Amino acid sequence: MKQDVEKSARKKMKNEMNAQVETIDNRTDTLKLVFAVLLVCGGMGGYYMFANHSVLLRVVGLLACALVAVLVASRTEKGRAVLAFFHESQIEVRKVVWPTREETVQTTGLVILMVVISALVMWALDWFLGWGIRFVIGTGS
Repeated sequence: MKQDVEKSARKKMKNEMNAQVETIDNRTDTLKLVFAVLLVCGGMGGYYMFANHSVLLRVVGLLACALVAVLVASRTEKGRAVLAFFHESQIEVRKVVWPTREETVQTTGLVILMVVISALVMWALDWFLGWGIRFVIGTGS
């Protein structure tokens, strides 16, 4: 019985320590994300603040701020999840069986043909309805 009490006390203490670590990680992740957003905002502000300077320099500065912000954000839990998602997406894209050139040309031709046919049907319907309305109200032949 005494051993069970000690085990449950150790388990409770371990859970509390894990919760404290998670809280600290969440706080640092939040701070990193806020810092990344501030970097992007600072880069945008600098872009407009230095309007009298070269556009090339302003764009390079903006891209540098964005790159640093992405690097900072990628060091968070959510950032790692986004990077993992992109990595998995690349793997899935490699698995796709892409159509051949012939299949692509045939499908494109079919789509163009259907667009032309739909346009002709809508033109004919518009012409017929316009003729019918002119006939009903008596303005036209």
